[in-house]
Amino acid sequence: MENFKIDGSHYIPSIDFNAETGVLEISGESYHEYTLEFFQPIFEWLKQYTAEPNHKIVLNFRMTYFNTSSSRRFLEIMNILEDYHFNKGGDVQINWHYEVNDLDMLESGEEYAEDVKVPFTLMPYENA
Repeated sequence: MENFKIDGSHYIPSIDFNAETGVLEISGESYHEYTLEFFQPIFEWLKQYTAEPNHKIVLNFRMTYFNTSSSRRFLEIMNILEDYHFNKGGDVQINWHYEVNDLDMLESGEEYAEDVKVPFTLMPYENA
């Protein structure tokens, strides 16, 4: 399967899924109006990728800001990964990177960690 990549801009996130390593990177900001249209190809690619059992997938989430509509789409991605983890033998890990002083992003990560029952690590970093 081929890799999936979208270069981000000032209001859409960068998406980089390496099909060989199973590493999915989502980073940047996401506050555009048409989130379903933007995320639909990502959902389709991810569902196709997870059709094969027993892959390892690591989601590295490095957002600095996202709106409510984007938040719903991120939860959909995590739900696809959760289903894969429990129903298809997938080995899924979510790493939620947040700037150490960004309490909103930390709180969002904590909420997702409660909702999604896969290994979930909150990873603070210092912005230089």
